[in-house]
Amino acid sequence: MKILIVEDEPSLREIMSRALTQEHYVVETASTFAEADAKIAGYDYDCILLDIMLPDGNGLRLLEHVKQLRKRENVIIISARNSIEDKVEGLDIGADDYLPKPFHMAELLARIKSVMRRGRDGYGRDITMGNVALDPESRRVSVAGRDLPLLKKEFDILSYFMTRPNHIVDKAALAEAVWGDHADEADNYQFVYAQIKNLRRKLEEAGSDIEIKAVYGFGYKLAAADKNDPDK
Repeated sequence: MKILIVEDEPSLREIMSRALTQEHYVVETASTFAEADAKIAGYDYDCILLDIMLPDGNGLRLLEHVKQLRKRENVIIISARNSIEDKVEGLDIGADDYLPKPFHMAELLARIKSVMRRGRDGYGRDITMGNVALDPESRRVSVAGRDLPLLKKEFDILSYFMTRPNHIVDKAALAEAVWGDHADEADNYQFVYAQIKNLRRKLEEAGSDIEIKAVYGFGYKLAAADKNDPDK
């Protein structure tokens, strides 16, 4: 699951980013209205943690932009401005929750899980395709009822594909979704190819009846495995 932190205070932004990363979330950050606006327009997130007081604008206007773009992101407003007017306006615009500063990280994590459970994507429920089941909350995967141990990025990749069955996924979109801000640090996509290769091997060895198929010139898609493929 990918989260965008919109917060101009460097130390709080770093603390939040570290805590969420430890919980296996893919985390991106923005410190200004303009930076956050560009990221929201160009990328998709599961949840946005939104400060109201930004150096170059009001976070509530960013929330309006999210709704104008018909984005599906869950939004939690995080602000030191704990006035009833801000809270009411934010919830009226479409925020899913409002958490006043200061707060404990444990409460922030609980709020994120809560809004995701209430969200449209059914966070916390098993995702099943063929004989493969994936639990987003416990981060467990099973094939025909047997646990399939996966590394963190392998799990993130499989989760991304299983929420988009039979959809062609571009390698750049996959890298940005799974690696977040760090995707730009790579000169090529060898890190994507290596992770997908390992994941495909593990699925096949476990007897999965789904597979990640390469779509030449486009990317990959998750589909039913071809049991008659002579190369298998």
